Parts: sequence; C-alpha cells; structure tokens
Amino acid sequence: MPTKSSKESQRLAVRKTYKLYIGGAFPRSESGRSYVVNDSKGNFLANASWASRKDVRDAVVAARKAFGGWSSRTAYNRGQILYRIAEMLEGRRSQFVEELRSTGLSVAAAENEVDAAVDRWVWYAGWADKIGSVTGSANPVAGPFLNLSSPEPTGVVAVLAPTDSGLLGLVSVLAPAIVSGNTTVVVTETPLVAVTFAEVLATSDLPGGVVNILTGRHAELAPWLAGHMDVNAIDLTGAPEELAKACEIEAAGNLKRVLRPAANDWAADPGTARMTALLETKTVWHPIGS
Repeated sequence: MPTKSSKESQRLAVRKTYKLYIGGAFPRSESGRSYVVNDSKGNFLANASWASRKDVRDAVVAARKAFGGWSSRTAYNRGQILYRIAEMLEGRRSQFVEELRSTGLSVAAAENEVDAAVDRWVWYAGWADKIGSVTGSANPVAGPFLNLSSPEPTGVVAVLAPTDSGLLGLVSVLAPAIVSGNTTVVVTETPLVAVTFAEVLATSDLPGGVVNILTGRHAELAPWLAGHMDVNAIDLTGAPEELAKACEIEAAGNLKRVLRPAANDWAADPGTARMTALLETKTVWHPIGS
C-alpha cells in the first residue's frame, strides 16, 4: 500500500490568538500587545490579547450603552436568555474540559468543574424572575399611603475574575451580576476558558455589551476600572490584598459599591448575597384614595 511521505503528512500547527470581547465583537487590543499562554507543563497553547487602559474605556462605554436595554427587559426574558447560555455551555462541554485540563486539572476534576458551572448558571437563571419578590416589600407605614420597595440593578459592574477557578469561579461572579439587569466588564487572567465562554455568549441571545471580557493583568487594569466615573460597582474577588486596598481607595471617588475579596469555596451553595449586593432599592409612596 502506498504511504504518504513524511513531508505530505506533516501539518503546521494553527496557533490561535484569543481576542478581547467588547460590545459583542472580538477586537484585538488597541495596544497591539499579546502574551503567550502555556499549559501547566510549560507547553505553548495560544496567544492572548493583552488589554490596555483604552480597552477598559471601550468596554465601559459598551457596557453603559447596553445597560438601558438589558435592565428594561422583563425578568422572565432575562431568565430565558441565561438558560439558553447554559444550554450552549453544555454543548461545548468537551472543549471546556480540555481547556481546564491544560491548567493542570485531572479529567475528573475538569469534568466536575464544567458540570458544576452549567448547574450554577441554570441556578442563577432561575432567580431572574424571583429575586424581585424576595428582596422587594410592601412596608407598613402610618397614614393613608402604600409604601413599596423594589430592587433595581446598580448599573455597570466591573469584575476581577478569580484566578483559582477558571470556569466555575467565572460563572459564580458573572451570573449574579447580570441576572438582575446589570452590565459588566470582566478582567480575567485565565484567558482560554474565558474567551471560549465569550464565544458562547456571542452566539447566544445575550445582547452585545452586557458582558465584556478583557484578558490581561488585574494589577494593570483594575485601578482604571476602580477609578472610572461611569462604573457603579466593582467586584474585587480576584484581587490580591494590596491591589484590593488600592482599588477601594480609587472606588471612593464616585461612591462605588465594592465587593471585597474573600476566600471562596466555589463548589458550595452560593446563596443570594452576591446578587443582592449589586442591587439598588427604590421606594415609592402612593396615596390611598378614599
């Protein structure tokens, strides 16, 4: 039987460059910078875009532009869209498993993390049309009035994604931010899983700009987000202690809500604390007619 020559059987590796995700598109960093991503054994995996201050500004602009449309959707519709994202996550399970394995996880651990991430996303999708009932109230007052409190989204939320859990940690900080109508700018230091997740979002029903993902370094990008006057809240989960302190000081400039970093067991029941921390409460008085 004839065999192919060694020259014919050789193929050049197609080395992928992972881009940013801003406004529903995948631009390169405006700085033109990128960095090499290696697996846990030091082998080359891909190149990733290294986001800059200008990319931060562009992402915040995209998030602010998307906020009005996303926050005005019905809670039921947001839940439908989040559930569709979970379906698509499930459909790309094998790819996420391989990417998590490249970080040093075993096959079983990677599979467990992907399954937990899908389940977690479904869990938050189910909260979309329930969080208002749980956190809202009719308040007892003296006089012929109705006094009603209703939760509303905070606005644009900056998120420093955790570095100890590429997918489950990302899902656990992102889903509670957007489920109630906020829009987000996420900075991640685990680019492969995050950009693959962005590809899921881009092909789902989620409007562009609701989630914007920047790959790079927390230490470089977080201060710009903390000091940005059009960012309403910042989640410092992925920040080390010194960086978190500096960002809290910057965030005071426009009285941002700040979620401080803490030790997290991502496999544990997340509860509702992260969702409610990113809500505002509007209270309305209405006279009761005689």
